[in-house]
Amino acid sequence: MPGTYLLDYGAGNVRSLVNAVKKLGHDITYVKDPSDILKADKLIFPGVGAFGSAMTSLHTKQYAEPLKQYLAQDKPFMGICVGMQTLFEGSDETPSVPGLGVIPGRVRLFDATTKAVPHMGWNTARTIQGLDRASACGLEAGRAYYFVHSFAVLFDKDSIEGQEWALTTTQYGDQVFISSVRKGNVFCTQFHPEKSGFAGVNVLKAFLDGGAEAAAAVQQQQQQRVPGSLSIHAPTYVPEPSHDEFTKRIVACLDVRTNDQGDLVVTKGDQYDVREQHEGGGSGDVRNLGKPVDLARRYFEEGADEITFLNITSFRNCPLLDMPMLEVLKRASETVFVPLTIGGGIKDVVDPDGKLHPALEVAGEYFRSGADKVSIGSDAVYAAEKYYALGGRGDGTSAIETIAHAYGSQAVVISVDPKKVYVNSPADAPTHHVIEPLQPGPNGEKYCWYQCTVSGGREGRDLDVRQLVLACQALGAGEILLNSMDQDGMKQGYDLALIQDVRTAVSIPVIASSGAGNAQHFVDVFQKTGVEAALAAGIFHRREVPLEEVKDTLRQNGVRIRPVDAPLAIA
Repeated sequence: MPGTYLLDYGAGNVRSLVNAVKKLGHDITYVKDPSDILKADKLIFPGVGAFGSAMTSLHTKQYAEPLKQYLAQDKPFMGICVGMQTLFEGSDETPSVPGLGVIPGRVRLFDATTKAVPHMGWNTARTIQGLDRASACGLEAGRAYYFVHSFAVLFDKDSIEGQEWALTTTQYGDQVFISSVRKGNVFCTQFHPEKSGFAGVNVLKAFLDGGAEAAAAVQQQQQQRVPGSLSIHAPTYVPEPSHDEFTKRIVACLDVRTNDQGDLVVTKGDQYDVREQHEGGGSGDVRNLGKPVDLARRYFEEGADEITFLNITSFRNCPLLDMPMLEVLKRASETVFVPLTIGGGIKDVVDPDGKLHPALEVAGEYFRSGADKVSIGSDAVYAAEKYYALGGRGDGTSAIETIAHAYGSQAVVISVDPKKVYVNSPADAPTHHVIEPLQPGPNGEKYCWYQCTVSGGREGRDLDVRQLVLACQALGAGEILLNSMDQDGMKQGYDLALIQDVRTAVSIPVIASSGAGNAQHFVDVFQKTGVEAALAAGIFHRREVPLEEVKDTLRQNGVRIRPVDAPLAIA
């Protein structure tokens, strides 16, 4: 049956893409057999995770040859992220595995010595094929799109892929890479349009609504190229100079748990206590700050760059497939088109009937339900302890390693819950990384180390934060979510000393969390620590500090930030 088909090889979250397509009024059919590929009028190939895994899956499912036949027929095709990378000759991520070879060139690893890798966040796309060709693909100058990748095709203006294929380029730090390609009816993006807000949905809309481009001789090649033009498709167009326009991210966090009546609500703790406090002492009901799906949509519409759900209810007696957070993700992904992270319970799970579900399987259910990343807490601490016990190596069995191998490091976030342990001198904590906090301890102590905790902060371990983040990075994690038990709910600002120390220790992105009380606190954490993202919860839930105010303040202070998106394609 003809129509629009989705080539899903089984990696990561495709639910959000399907939801966006349906939201735009189009039907889409999953490819279930190799023969389905050649039936398609239009084909979308989203990719998440590792290049080698994607190519192996294409061959195992016998999709590779019909896909190359489809592309040779110049029928409308859209590849996304790894779906774009597979069209090239190969990737340094898996050197022994060849790509489809449709486009010349090779996928390279970003230089992690000059910037955080993965490239995770929002960046712009500079057209080199001319404004008209970019506009026909739904791309607009100055718009930011969501990228999450460690490997890219670096732009070479003298190469075939640069002159004949590259539609846009993007600069990340000191490197310029191809962020989209277009030739004939083949169109691919390195960014994720389904996670790029309304700007990205507009890109999908242009592909779905557009007709096939008639085959024609490349008459542009016969025209004389003006100095400064970069593409044979636009010989008289001189692109703007390339600039790094990577933005900082604002993450809205929703702590989700059941209240005393059994309803799933968003709550917020003060130093991890989520119950109302009575004036005369004692605890009351769980704070109810709203419904998770409704709040997630509100934050998306207000301009949040990412949304994180932290499940702080164990659901110990609930089978995996009945977990309430799966339904929350499914419903949220219907209307929220920015990245969704889920944390809490990403570990080996045993159903009430005794059936064991490994952490990899648990993560897979969350990805299929709409999550883009999973956040690992206590199990990351246990994995780090094992890493050091084995002499500084993993054994391939931890949740971090198994999930990163299957879905890519960008899908694994480590949530760190540390608390200060004050000491009089570094000699008092010889096995731990000691720093000088901005404020002395209660007894005038000038030093402290940050103790990692598990079980929601209830149990401290003999492991410091630096030991944890270095181990988790080595095991394959792609991002650090850095909380602070001491600052949580205090509204006195982020723990800048802690954040700066972690930011300099790792080469993966860091999200600052805990302590924001006003918009200036976001300015401080970005300007003084260099982190890639900052997270807040309670001040957003209670509308004490609107998201738009945070972004306006950051912009006024020279911090690059994604503007609030206007609904371009859908209401």
